[in-house]
Amino acid sequence: MPFAPSSMQLTSSAFAAHEPIPSKHTGEGENVSPALAWKDAPEGTKGFAVICHDPDAPLVKDGSYGFVHWLLYNLPADITSLDEATTQGTSGVNDTGSIGYGGPMPPEGHGVHLYYFWVLALDAVTELPEGLTQPELLSKLEPHILGMNRLVGTYRRD
Repeated sequence: MPFAPSSMQLTSSAFAAHEPIPSKHTGEGENVSPALAWKDAPEGTKGFAVICHDPDAPLVKDGSYGFVHWLLYNLPADITSLDEATTQGTSGVNDTGSIGYGGPMPPEGHGVHLYYFWVLALDAVTELPEGLTQPELLSKLEPHILGMNRLVGTYRRD
């Protein structure tokens, strides 16, 4: 992703920054996306996208590292929050090969993994098709990113 930090703030009612993600939002639980909310988007924002990525996963795919858990895009600028198990936006393909959210599920005994929930503010409204991979999505979004920020949660399987 391009380096475009901003003063945007991303929070979740499900977990605090650098705290454990509840099992409800993992592959061991109900596997539903957590509620997210953001504010202070850069001026000129016309849309958003959300990505959840685990850089600690021991996987290299398409020249990228880690594991993509969620790609959500085509979110208009008037959406600044997502409910738990949201049906808003358009979903891409996660690294399980499924469309939509795939919660944390690190290998047993692999220790604590960090899960980066990114919100990207875009200078354009997007109408991208369902099922994009992360490289496909980023190639479409990168020219339009005004700013971004992240919320990091943790999860471990013993």
